[in-house]
Amino acid sequence: MVHPILALASPEIIAILVIGAVVLFGAEKLPKLARSAGAAKKEFMMGQAEADEAAARAREQARIREQTAKADPMNNVSGTSFNGEDVPPPTPDKGTLSS
Repeated sequence: MVHPILALASPEIIAILVIGAVVLFGAEKLPKLARSAGAAKKEFMMGQAEADEAAARAREQARIREQTAKADPMNNVSGTSFNGEDVPPPTPDKGTLSS
């Protein structure tokens, strides 16, 4: 992908920029600058991948919390009361059989 500004630049302008960089930084410093720019890009991409992974984990945890909140509360109820006696299941419109 070509940056829009570079697409408009002619070869003469690019040559002037390269010559200016050589004059400004010196020929021996340009490879070091290129390596450090590459290392910075690599570090940025690794950080971006870690952030994307953390965001995906957060979305998954939020989805699980939402599903848990919407779950039927009766799924977590055991069939015995506090004193160990069995509790009959509720019947529609009547409550439990013992009431």
